[in-house]
Amino acid sequence: MKLRYKFLNGFLAVVVLAGVTIGIVLSYSSPCEPVPSVASGEKTMKAVRYYCYGSTDVLEYGDVEKPTPADDEVLVKVHAAAVNPLDWHFMRGSPYFMRLMSGLGKPTDPGLGVDFAGTVEAVGISVTGFKPGDKVFGGAGSGAYADYTLVHEDGPQVIQPAGMSFEQGASVGVGALTALQALRDKGQLKAGQKVLINGASGGVGTFAVQIAKSMGAEVTGVCSSRNAEMVRSIGADHVIDYKKENYTQSGERYDVIIDMISNHSLRDNRKALTPEGRLVMVGGSTGNWFGALVRPLKASIYSKFVDEEFVTIMARLNQEDLVIIGDMIDEGTVTPVIDRRYPLDEVAAALEYSEAGRARGKIIVEVH
Repeated sequence: MKLRYKFLNGFLAVVVLAGVTIGIVLSYSSPCEPVPSVASGEKTMKAVRYYCYGSTDVLEYGDVEKPTPADDEVLVKVHAAAVNPLDWHFMRGSPYFMRLMSGLGKPTDPGLGVDFAGTVEAVGISVTGFKPGDKVFGGAGSGAYADYTLVHEDGPQVIQPAGMSFEQGASVGVGALTALQALRDKGQLKAGQKVLINGASGGVGTFAVQIAKSMGAEVTGVCSSRNAEMVRSIGADHVIDYKKENYTQSGERYDVIIDMISNHSLRDNRKALTPEGRLVMVGGSTGNWFGALVRPLKASIYSKFVDEEFVTIMARLNQEDLVIIGDMIDEGTVTPVIDRRYPLDEVAAALEYSEAGRARGKIIVEVH
């Protein structure tokens, strides 16, 4: 028996030591090093880069080497880019588990920004789906906050419809596809159903309101009073001022709730769902460690004991859904809501505004 306890204590000690070691490795941030210089004679472009993790102070704006497309890549001249919370999460390397993707200690790829729209500048020799001069939009593979960005031919970029502007195209990416996939795939929204959008005035919420309306749903948006009229103007049938009314205590029941805010417990949200209704959680949790994982884990467990479903969404950028949103914009079914515009050399200010959580719709970075 004593030997068993010794073995158990030893095992627990190893687990604790391993956990502490992993924590130290994940949370360690390398000191910022001097910005790499561009070799003499190389073609350059303006770009925003980050070579270490931290606040907007780590961002560097200046000349970097202009990329050259590989055989299966497309070089795009960026006209506009959009800001997403994802960008400043990568900038800070937070939550720390994100560093398993972005790099331990420091980012492996200094490029920042995902959503873009622009004109194809050049293509690799094996590329057949795009040609120089094509207007495209989607998600960048080498950082959208730059004069030029590289994307694989089969990556998340598509031809821009004639009726779409560059800033509209840049606004789509993460925000619109999150809204579409949350409603269609995770929420399984049907025509005639009732959906509530908690955070209806934000980058995802403004798309969610319009997409849900186009799907034939009765839409309720939750936002502040200053944004109520805007949310009504984009299609919400009902608007709730979260400072005056708690939607989980109103007595109303919804078939789907899309929650960007996470300001109500799972149990309280259940009170606002119909039997077999669905709560789709989009971000919302904070913290450097595992705070972002706690709520999804609770939701997974909770769903096993109730009729309602509680799920999370991580958008998948893909060409098919970009085409769907592009067509909606071209037809006028969806109109991106643009809050503010910043020049490329003010990306730091754009990220700070996004992180403050007060944006109404999308934040655009004007490049060319």
